[in-house]
Amino acid sequence: MAAYGQTQFTTGMQQATAYATYPQPGQPYGISSYGSSFTTSSGLYAGNNSLTNSSGFNSSQQDYPSYPGFGQGQYAQYYNSSPYPAHYMTSSNASPTTPSTNATYQLQEPPSGFTSQAVTDPTAEYSTIHSPSTPIKDSDSDRLRRGSDGKSRGRGRRNNNPSPPPDSDLERVFIWDLDETIIVFHSLLTGSYANRYGRDPPTSVSLGLRMEEMIFNLADTHLFFNDLEECDQVHIDDVSSDDNGQDLSTYNFGTDGFPAAATSANLCLATGVRGGVDWMRKLTLNYRRVKEIYNTYKNNVGGLLGPAKREAWLQLRAEIEALTDSWLTLALKALSLIHSRTNCVNILVTTTQLIPALAKVLLYGLGIVFPIENIYSATKIGKESCFERIIQRFGRKVVYVVIGDGVEEEQGAKKHAMPFWRVSSHSDLMALHHALELEYL
Repeated sequence: MAAYGQTQFTTGMQQATAYATYPQPGQPYGISSYGSSFTTSSGLYAGNNSLTNSSGFNSSQQDYPSYPGFGQGQYAQYYNSSPYPAHYMTSSNASPTTPSTNATYQLQEPPSGFTSQAVTDPTAEYSTIHSPSTPIKDSDSDRLRRGSDGKSRGRGRRNNNPSPPPDSDLERVFIWDLDETIIVFHSLLTGSYANRYGRDPPTSVSLGLRMEEMIFNLADTHLFFNDLEECDQVHIDDVSSDDNGQDLSTYNFGTDGFPAAATSANLCLATGVRGGVDWMRKLTLNYRRVKEIYNTYKNNVGGLLGPAKREAWLQLRAEIEALTDSWLTLALKALSLIHSRTNCVNILVTTTQLIPALAKVLLYGLGIVFPIENIYSATKIGKESCFERIIQRFGRKVVYVVIGDGVEEEQGAKKHAMPFWRVSSHSDLMALHHALELEYL
């Protein structure tokens, strides 16, 4: 006889088991949970959603904390309502823990156009289409236009790194590293790329040295690097508040006495100032001229180099692409896809000084996807501080995605709870392009 108040069960009867709640089969994709992990170190692109929580994440997959206060519904309207596959992986990295009911996307081998034999006509490969003819000399109308524009830019009227307008539809900001992510440069100079991929190290080093020479020649000859090397800035507009709007069409930079007015490097700081009013005015005019040159030739760097150097540049670009199996071409596919979206933007953060970084961007044909206002040099303040400036510029309502190969950008992304996409091989760039094509990013 059971005590009063106890539930009695007859022999053979057991308490019914509660049924678990099943997730809806057609959850639309959204990046806004921010608990998702991006990693290509093992070829896996996985979203941490209700369909795939059975798989654990290891330490190599960079699982970052979620953004507070932004729910899935905030960006749901930007994605289609069809179900999406939970795992995105290469054919050689299928996980045994992946549920059999989830669809998988297999990465195909690079098309024949991406092989080292692809570049047969360097001029056809790198010639700019729809580029304006090279301006040999500014026309009178151009001078008048620049002069009239300059009058409206009074001292202190410029807003460095202006935030997007309140009605901006910007959703995502992709923050890119440059060396060994978009371009192969340092590993060419050291021969490490050649050793890794079975290429000829002396050839690799020779190509790297030739490109390095071309970068610094462009920086010194056209971008005033000799004058500005000790006056490096994080951003092209960091000293623009000292710009008095002077017309540059008749200004002679060779005889203005800059930077002789400053004999000590400590007069040139990352934040500008410290050189006297006249010296600071000349400094900001130099940076304004650099900006004008970049904007004029970002789609036509061959016009800046001249015919002879243009041919050498095209040949060098072709040889590097052949040696690196079209690494830059793969990166440009992802960059161009992001650039084509009205709600996304590419930002470049590099440890190279600003002026040589601009020369690199021009020579590697990246000017079309990186407006000069979207290029930051982390040489003096570090990438984490650059990330903070970018967040201050675009606000916290957008989604930031960091793409790189190094520890510094990975740690900066983790501190600011940004998803991090590691690039360490060609397949990582291909996977990134696939994810962008399928609107997972």
